[in-house]
Amino acid sequence: MSLSQHPRALVTGSSSGIGQAIAQALLDQGWQVAGLDLVPPEWAHAAFSPHQVDLRDPAATARAVQAAGPVQALVHAAGVLRVGRLGSLTQEDSMLMWQLHVDAATRLANLVIPAMTQAGLGRVVLIGSRVSGGMPGRSQYAATKAALVALARSWAAETAAQGVTVNVIAPAATQTAMLTDPARAGATPKLPPLGRLIRPAEIAALACFLLSTDAAAITGQEIQICGGASLAM
Repeated sequence: MSLSQHPRALVTGSSSGIGQAIAQALLDQGWQVAGLDLVPPEWAHAAFSPHQVDLRDPAATARAVQAAGPVQALVHAAGVLRVGRLGSLTQEDSMLMWQLHVDAATRLANLVIPAMTQAGLGRVVLIGSRVSGGMPGRSQYAATKAALVALARSWAAETAAQGVTVNVIAPAATQTAMLTDPARAGATPKLPPLGRLIRPAEIAALACFLLSTDAAAITGQEIQICGGASLAM
């Protein structure tokens, strides 16, 4: 258990994939978790309180955060991927990813980080992507994930002296339902040198560490879980 006797985290995208893995890992460590997701979860836990919400809706998000109550940690794992090359990019795809990845992160941080700074302790983890540096066919997605890094570094600079850390975990292709989304048809993920996809549990393990008291000196960082994909080999 970390941060306090009964720490509480707010985790978005908690009904499936990376968000679910993080929520369940935190619960295993004794955290209480409030989950925000567009769809209801198909799992339950005595210390888990799900809240169904469209994170693109500012008013609904604010109500959900208020209903979740005070938290010592925020994990923004909700995400979506739309692919496309120049000539086929759409405003709809761009707006969807920007609203869910960047605008939602901004609203959530604006709602919960001030209380963390007043308390003198808090943790924020944003789930980014290894493609934030750019990748063919992923320009709009990469732009939103790169924006998360800029937000995290800016917020980390604002809050470091108040005991709040803000970091980004940037995975390579991860074994989640996103890989089978029809919206990414024809965009098969490339396996990293590790020879397999990243597992959600591996991302959850790093997230749990970054939310712990042991990670108090780590802030403003983008940490890749890439299976060797970022190496020159």
